[in-house]
Amino acid sequence: MDTFALIATVLVALFFTYTNGFHDSANAIATSVSTRALTPRAALAMAAVMNLAGAFLGSGVAKTVSEGLIETPTGSSGMAILFAALVGAIVWNLVTWYFGLPSSSSHALFGGMVGAALAGGTAVHWNGVLDKIITPMFLSPVVGLIVGYLVMTVILWLFRRSNPHKAKRGFRIAQTVSAAGMALGHGLQDAQKTMGVVVLALVIAGHQTFADPIPVWVKLVCAVMLSLGTYAGGWRIMRTLGRKIIELDPPQGFAAETTGASIMFVTAFIFKAPISTTHVITSAIMGVGATKRVNAVRWGVAKNIVLGWFITMPAAALVAAAAYGVVKLAFL
Repeated sequence: MDTFALIATVLVALFFTYTNGFHDSANAIATSVSTRALTPRAALAMAAVMNLAGAFLGSGVAKTVSEGLIETPTGSSGMAILFAALVGAIVWNLVTWYFGLPSSSSHALFGGMVGAALAGGTAVHWNGVLDKIITPMFLSPVVGLIVGYLVMTVILWLFRRSNPHKAKRGFRIAQTVSAAGMALGHGLQDAQKTMGVVVLALVIAGHQTFADPIPVWVKLVCAVMLSLGTYAGGWRIMRTLGRKIIELDPPQGFAAETTGASIMFVTAFIFKAPISTTHVITSAIMGVGATKRVNAVRWGVAKNIVLGWFITMPAAALVAAAAYGVVKLAFL
């Protein structure tokens, strides 16, 4: 039964990664597709490959997820808590994907972990949640907005005397690089989050300790599932990011992607903080768009997206708590 619970939890974790891939693939490529720098299929293929590569670049985010958010649960109830947390995250991912709302898969996972832990009587490291989740959740969009605005302002100043058509052609080519960087950062951030969950499952089952390095097979399967999900595409969310917030041109797309990728690398390598790629790229798009004129950004759409950010963790937590109750009644 313990082995079955471990296998079931790992499989659900991998399915979460798959939903993360098709839910968040738009983060990396929506701007490139909307500006026609890349065709949709070429963009998805590139993003899938770079997600795979990014997953092997570090382990700091995985460590934060596996150790820093909740007390390590034990036994069959501990595995049930982890299983329920993943169910909460998956359900919220599917709901927001259906409505085309670019919410955060990361915060769905964190909300699920907190909700399931509370339902299962496991302690939550509230300091860790505040420092590593809540604070970055508020800061990263602000930083994305400001840096996106500044980067676009610098580009406009540097190329103020350039031929507009030639500049756009050049930035369309440059976007292939910035989109690749965005996808690499997505792999670095989001594949590691699932790695952390799988490691936690192995620790609960007694097959691993936190002192051990992350097994290669864990890195590989998490990276592959994220890449497969990415290649499956997230067209509903891509339309929201690429068209509904603001009509982007190639320089704006390059500025937004460069901003998003830079923030993800800094937070992963320096702060080991699992930030939301959705929050960063959406706020960067808003900041970039505001350089044209403030009312060029469709702030009504932006308001709905921000509202989705705030309800993601509580909603996923409630679903996870309910899922834990069902599992407890059925198996414990």
